[in-house]
Amino acid sequence: MKSTGTTGMNSVDWEARVDFDRLRAERLAKLKAQLDRSELGALLAFDFANIRYMTATHIGTWAIDKLIRFALLTRNSDPISWDFGSAAKHHALYNPWLDVTTAEMDADPGAPHEGATRPRLESGARAGISTLRGAFPPDAGIADEVARKIKRELEKFGIADQPLGVDVIELPILFALQRAGIEVVDGQQVFLEARRIKTGDEIRLLTQAASMVDAAYENLYDFLRPGVRENETVGLVAKTLYDLGSEHVEGVNAISGERCSPHPHVFSDRLIRPGDPAFFDILHSFNGYRTCYYRTFAVGSASIAQRDAYRKAREYMDRAIALVRPGATTADIVAVWPKAEEFGFANEEAAFALQYGHGVGLSIWEKPIFSRLTSFDHPEVLEEGMVFALETYWPSSDGWGAARIEEEVVVTATGCEVITKFPAEELLVAGKRYYAVGADLSTLRDSQSHLNTEWGRTAFR
Repeated sequence: MKSTGTTGMNSVDWEARVDFDRLRAERLAKLKAQLDRSELGALLAFDFANIRYMTATHIGTWAIDKLIRFALLTRNSDPISWDFGSAAKHHALYNPWLDVTTAEMDADPGAPHEGATRPRLESGARAGISTLRGAFPPDAGIADEVARKIKRELEKFGIADQPLGVDVIELPILFALQRAGIEVVDGQQVFLEARRIKTGDEIRLLTQAASMVDAAYENLYDFLRPGVRENETVGLVAKTLYDLGSEHVEGVNAISGERCSPHPHVFSDRLIRPGDPAFFDILHSFNGYRTCYYRTFAVGSASIAQRDAYRKAREYMDRAIALVRPGATTADIVAVWPKAEEFGFANEEAAFALQYGHGVGLSIWEKPIFSRLTSFDHPEVLEEGMVFALETYWPSSDGWGAARIEEEVVVTATGCEVITKFPAEELLVAGKRYYAVGADLSTLRDSQSHLNTEWGRTAFR
């Protein structure tokens, strides 16, 4: 089955679809291989996406910012997950892949072979909590208990003297691990390297997530009109996605009118007016796999300045996509994008994320990163199986409008495939069509008064 295709969203016996047992096994195998290539003895995860990648456990996105759950993978064991007591009990009942055989180091001095290993079957689903971002009283000893749990496993599996890689960590936990004699180092790069290349099942889930946003844009295009507020469009998109089975609508950037330049990166309650540009970024997850997917519309009509801005943003997008193939680098891509100074910014840091690219998977932003800020000095090679989003932006010459386009692509053996399908080749005009005497009212106009001049009648029809 083609990895970038979509299927029904349920599992069936009569068609090969996403195989979740294979998904779990392949993700863990990739993480183990990356751990083996590193100098680390184990990985400790507090990051929500890394825990899911490692353990295939999930308790709802409400927990995404709590840093209360944690999971450990050692060179000599499969994952161990510590979670809320009731969640851990649920994992033990319904996550049989956490019932694993581990290679425990034999610490018995009288053992026939010192340092030998012996198999042991135990549950990797355990009750345990971290400090809840400091909400527990510091003297309750929660941080020291986390360190005790981790040290016990490191000693059990014979790697207590090896560095422990951690993705993100609260200072009380860091200090407690150090007091326990554990060397803590950066482990996030190990996770991100493992997640850089997607499996076939991951690509299918990412494609399915994008197809749901296709549908959200279809509804949004029908809904947009003068008098709609930005926050109403957010509600419409969220309902569409949740109705289709989204796990989490992380955000909808709804930006219109004079808010388009500079880009504020947050929606408001602004009322959309005739002739407004409006662009949207839709971020949600399906079975954990995310989207980052911009589209720009004109509402009722578009000015020449807005049309030209859109064409510029599209040109930069098309140039970038044309270069995507295995062996190309992030530097090759960003070289065809404009310098910050060309569109009104002092430097690349000030313009960061406007001409941009980033990996998409269980989180955004993942590797690789495309930016003139870093990619020339630190280029990353594109490989088959990568999935990333490319974003372009161009302000209109009127000083307040702008265009924003984003496409998600899968790197194939010979190039790439775009998996964001809602039309974006030309600027779309949304909203009601108006009729003047003898003809449709033009959708390209700067103001209606221009139609009452000979120049206006010629230029805007």
